[in-house]
Amino acid sequence: MARIFLTYAPSARATWYGENALSELSTLGELVLRDTEDELTPQDVLELSRGCDLIISDKPTAGSETLFRENQSLVAFLRCAMDIKSIDVEAASKHGVLVTRAGPGFVQAVSEWIIGQMINLARDLPSYYASYQQGHIPPQRMGRQLAGSTAGIIGFGNIARTIAPTLKSLGVRVLAHDPYSAVLPHEADKVDLDTLLKHADYIICLANYNPETDSMVDAHFFDRMKAGSFFINASRGGLVQEDALAQALTQGKIAGAAIDVGRGFDDHPTHALATRPDVLATPHIGGMVPEAIAYQACQTVQQARAILCGNIPEGAVNPDNAYRLKARHS
Repeated sequence: MARIFLTYAPSARATWYGENALSELSTLGELVLRDTEDELTPQDVLELSRGCDLIISDKPTAGSETLFRENQSLVAFLRCAMDIKSIDVEAASKHGVLVTRAGPGFVQAVSEWIIGQMINLARDLPSYYASYQQGHIPPQRMGRQLAGSTAGIIGFGNIARTIAPTLKSLGVRVLAHDPYSAVLPHEADKVDLDTLLKHADYIICLANYNPETDSMVDAHFFDRMKAGSFFINASRGGLVQEDALAQALTQGKIAGAAIDVGRGFDDHPTHALATRPDVLATPHIGGMVPEAIAYQACQTVQQARAILCGNIPEGAVNPDNAYRLKARHS
């Protein structure tokens, strides 16, 4: 019988993995579960997973070179998230361990977060809530309606393709810039970056984060944005030079920002930006809904089932180096 180590702490299993996925996983083999809340060290992961065929890990748990070298029974390391930066994929490949990641089950939730923040920015709703909660009657200020405005989306992937038709149904013109993805005419008007920045009332940053796009949103970027426009980042904090964003806000070049990511711990917005009155900051919760959590957890169950049958599952990161899986089923 296969042994499967699930890295979630006891208090996190029900919320961040889910009872349904846990029940399904238990039908695949013997589950090894943690009984402590302490953060796992690489040595903890090694000791707890000895004799296990699979590890299904939460985002904070690292996949170290020592783990892949020392745990000879380990066939695959499955991440219940898209983020695999704490997994040493090169070391896993060297030792024949398959690495997988979950797909983007958060697309709808993040799309809804973006639209919600567009409305909050346009109507300044959070400040009204805060004033009333403090016992004050806030002065009435003129807001903006979304209909008739223009949204510029940078990076036209899954989230962009979900949000674009919704925006268009609200009467928003959609511009898109992505040199690496096709944009169909019915989805958005594909334009160059200068045109997008010049005409968009809302800049929605959804670009992939990589060495090429690191700090791409800089002072020159904000200088080219339309006066009075808003900046929204729902991708990764590393895309944005935060000093440049703060300066653009202070100088009144843009009217405000909404950010779910930043250069703080675990990709959270930094305190310096989050405390500004012209910034709506949330701690990387755009995808935090039960449906998104269940999607990724159930995907790891499907991946585990495929692996235990000797197959390479969807979401495999290094399929050509899965030597232990191939040897197990040869």
